Amino acid sequence: MCLRLLLLLALCGAGPTAAARSLSLQGTWRIRSGNGSLELPGEVPGCVHMALFQRNLIQDPYYRFNDLNYRWISLDNWTYSKEFKVPFDVSKWQKVNLIFEGVDTVTEVLLNNVSIGNTNNMFKRYSFDITSVVQAVNVIEVRFQSPVLYAAQQSRAHSSYQVPPNCPPSVQKGECHVNFIRKEQCSFSWDWGPSFPTQGIWKDVRIEAYNICHLNFFTFSPIYDNHAQEWNLEIESFFDVVSSKPVSGQVIIEIPKLQTQQTYSIELQPGERIVELFVKINKNITVETWWPHGHGNQTGYNMTIHFNLDEGLKFKKSAKVYFRTVELIEEPILGSPGLSFYFKINGFPIFLKGSNWIPADSFQDRVTSDVLLLLLQSVVDANMNTLRVWGGGIYEQDEFYELCDKLGIMVWQDFMFACALYPTDESFMDSVSAEVANQVRRLKSHPSIITWSGNNENEAALMLNWYNIDVRHLDTYIRDYVRLYVENIRKIVLGEDKTRPFITSSPTNGVKSIREGWLSPNPYDTNFGDVHFYDYVSDCWDWKTFPKARFVSEYGYQSWPSFSTLEKVSTEEDWSYKSRFSLHRQHHENGNNEMLLQAELHFKLPQSTDPLRAFKDTIYLTQVMQAQCVKTETEFYRRSRSEIVNRQGHTMGALYWQLNDIWQAPSWASLEYGGKWKMLHYFAQHFFAPLLPVGFENQGVFFVYGVSDFHLDCNVTLTVRIHSWSSLKPLCSLVTEHFVIKAGEAVRLYQEPVSQLLRCGNCTRQSCVVSFYLSTDSKLLSSTNYHFLSSLKEAVGLHKAHITAIISQQEDAFVFDLETSAVAPFVWLDVGSIPGRFSDNGFLMTEKKRTILFYPWKLTSKSELEQSLHVTSLTDIY
Repeated sequence: MCLRLLLLLALCGAGPTAAARSLSLQGTWRIRSGNGSLELPGEVPGCVHMALFQRNLIQDPYYRFNDLNYRWISLDNWTYSKEFKVPFDVSKWQKVNLIFEGVDTVTEVLLNNVSIGNTNNMFKRYSFDITSVVQAVNVIEVRFQSPVLYAAQQSRAHSSYQVPPNCPPSVQKGECHVNFIRKEQCSFSWDWGPSFPTQGIWKDVRIEAYNICHLNFFTFSPIYDNHAQEWNLEIESFFDVVSSKPVSGQVIIEIPKLQTQQTYSIELQPGERIVELFVKINKNITVETWWPHGHGNQTGYNMTIHFNLDEGLKFKKSAKVYFRTVELIEEPILGSPGLSFYFKINGFPIFLKGSNWIPADSFQDRVTSDVLLLLLQSVVDANMNTLRVWGGGIYEQDEFYELCDKLGIMVWQDFMFACALYPTDESFMDSVSAEVANQVRRLKSHPSIITWSGNNENEAALMLNWYNIDVRHLDTYIRDYVRLYVENIRKIVLGEDKTRPFITSSPTNGVKSIREGWLSPNPYDTNFGDVHFYDYVSDCWDWKTFPKARFVSEYGYQSWPSFSTLEKVSTEEDWSYKSRFSLHRQHHENGNNEMLLQAELHFKLPQSTDPLRAFKDTIYLTQVMQAQCVKTETEFYRRSRSEIVNRQGHTMGALYWQLNDIWQAPSWASLEYGGKWKMLHYFAQHFFAPLLPVGFENQGVFFVYGVSDFHLDCNVTLTVRIHSWSSLKPLCSLVTEHFVIKAGEAVRLYQEPVSQLLRCGNCTRQSCVVSFYLSTDSKLLSSTNYHFLSSLKEAVGLHKAHITAIISQQEDAFVFDLETSAVAPFVWLDVGSIPGRFSDNGFLMTEKKRTILFYPWKLTSKSELEQSLHVTSLTDIY
C-alpha cells in the first residue's frame, strides 16, 4: 500500500509560507551506560543490544546462554544522545515539533538540557513542542530507565491489590511484572522465546517545523452503502492550525481509475482540527473488490488528495485504496445449540485458514523488508489466507500490513494484552487510550485487517482462575477487565472504525460473552465464538481428541528446528537432546519429554549410538510428529465446516499456533528463525489446499470427504489406492463416479469398512497404507493424501529405502529427480543452511521416481546443493 502515515515531507512552497520543513534524526547516536563506563555509537532506529553486538562488545545475544549472560543490559539505565544542526532558520517557524514514532519504552527526553517530556508506552507516537527550546545547534538526550526495574516499581506502587501474574514460570527464565509496562509483553520471556527487554528508539524520530497549519496525517475507510448499492470513502485529515485566524481553502480528491473527482471547501479554526470528508464513488464504474488469497484479486486504486489553502499553502497526499466488506456472522444454526462464528468477505463466507504471528525477532531493527517478505510469502505459498497478529507482541510495522494487503492475507489484529490481568489506574488507562487511537488510525485503511480483538486469553485467565484469585476479590478484577477492554478499548475502536468487528478477547464466546457481562463462565464453549485447544498427552492421530468448535484460533504441537538452524547458536557439547543447552532452550514445562511421548505413540524413537546422529534423528522425528499431529487436527476442522454431528460443527476457521520463530529453539512454529520451512509448513501446503480430500476412520469404517474453498461447484472423481509397505506398485485402485462438491462446502465422497479395504492384496492394517486424490477428466485437482491404517512403529514390510537424487538447474529453480528402492514415509530433503524451499517435502514416496523443485532464496549452484543435500526417511532413524 502506498499510504505512509506521518510522512516526512519537505512540502511545496518557498519562504515563510512553505508548508513544512522536516529534519530526520535517524542515523548514528551516542549510547552510554548508567554509570558512564560504556560509551559507544548506535544506530537509530535500533536498540542497545544490537548497538553492543554491532561493535563486538557482546556476542550474538542468541548464542547459547547469552539471554542469561546479558541480563545486565536490560537492568541498566542507558542514555541516547546526539548533537545536530538545524539546516533552516528555526526563528522563522511558528511551530517546531520533535516527533518519535516509537520509543522503547520509559524515558525522559531533554533538548539542550531542558526536559521536554517523558515516554512510557512503546506503542504510542509522541510529539513534543520544542519551539521555544530548539536552536541552530542542539543536543538531544533520551534517558532510558530499565524496563525491568520500572515494571517492578509500578507493581510495588499498585499496593491496593495484586495484579497477577507476578512472574513467568521459572522454565521461561524471564522477568517479572511485564503487565505493568506498555511494552512488547513477550520481551520479558514467553514459552517459546527469550527474555530480552530492549531499550532504544525503535522507530523514526524527526523534527517538523511549520507555519500557519500542518497536515499531521490522514486516514480513510471505504464503506459500502447496502441501501444505495454504492461505495463511499470516509477521509479524515488531522491538522494543527498555528495561525491566529481561520485557514480556508479547497480539497480535491481524485481516484482516476474510478473516474471519481470531488472538490470540497474547508475552513480550519485555530488549534488541532480533524477534517472529515465523504466521497461518493462514481456509480457508473464497476469497483473491483479486494479478496483474500485464493478467493480473487487484491485490486487497489490510486488516490491523490490536494489541499490548496490560504497564502499559497499546498499539501498533497497519495494512497492506495482497497474496497471490501467484512462481517462477523453470529446466528443460530439448525440442529445445534449456540451460534455460528464466521467471517464473510464481500458477502461470501470464507473459511479462515492460517496461523498465528509472533514478533519475528527480539530486536526489531533486524526485521527488515526482506525478512517480512520471506515470511509472508511463505504464508501464501502454503495456501494460507489468514494470520492472527497475537497480543503479546507488537503492532507490526506499516510494511507488514502493506504486504498483507498485496498478498491477500487477512489479519486478525489483537491489541497488545496477553495472558495477564492489567492495572486500570488513570495514567495506565490514559496511555492505553492514546495507544489504541494511534494504532487504529494508523492501521484502519488496510483491507487485510478484518477484525480487532481486545486481548489474548485474558477472559479465560480471569474466568477459569489461572492465577488463583481469591473469589472474594473476583468482582474487582471483573470490573477492571470491563473498564479496560470494553469501556476504554472497545469504545475507542468503535468510535474510530465502523468498518470491521471488534471481539473483546480470544478465545471468547462472542455475543454470549457480551450477554453475560463481557465474561463467560466458560470462554471455551465450542458452541460459541472461538476456542484455543492444546492437548499434548492424548493421541493426536485420534480426531476425536479435537473440539468440534465454530472457530479454532489456536492449536498446535511443538517440534525442534533443524540442526542447521541450531548449529549457528550452539557448540558441539550442546548437540544432544538432553544437553544443558537443549533444556535451556525449551521454555515450555516438560516440553522435550512431551514431544517424545507423543512421537512414541506411533513411531520408534531413534536408536543410533552416535550422539550427533541421535540428536539429528530426534529433531527429524519431532518434526514428523508435529506435522502429522497438526495435519490430522486441521483436516478435522476443515471437514467439519458443513456438518453438524452430535449437535456440534460448522467449524469456519483453523489458525494453528504458531507461524514463525523469534529465535532458534523448540517451539510450535512451522517456520524456523531465518525462514526455513519445517516439515509442518510443507504439510500446510496440502492441508490448506483449496480442494482437499480428507480421509479418516470412525468405528472401523474408512471415510473420505471432499473439502472445497472454491466459489463455484466442482465436478470431481475420487481415486483410492491401497499400497503395501513392501512394494512400490499399488495393490489395487478404485475410481468413484463423478461427484459435485458444492462451492465452499465439505461433503462425504466415500465410505468403506476397513475390513473390506484390507481384502485387497491380502492386506493387514500393519502391512498396507491408503492413498487418495481428486481429479477430473484424468487431470489432477488435488495433491495425493494418505491414511495410515496402523502406527508406523507396527508397520510390517517397510524396508530401508535407498534414495538417490540427480540435481539439475531449470531457470531460477533446481530440479531434484529422486529415485527410491522402497516405499519411504516422511522423505525429508535437507540442504542445510542454503536458503530456499522445496516444492514438497516430508512426503510419502510410494512410487519409484519423483521430481521435486528447489526454489533458492539466494544465489546457489548445483555443486553446492549436491554437497549439502541430506535425504532422510523414517527407516533411516532405526
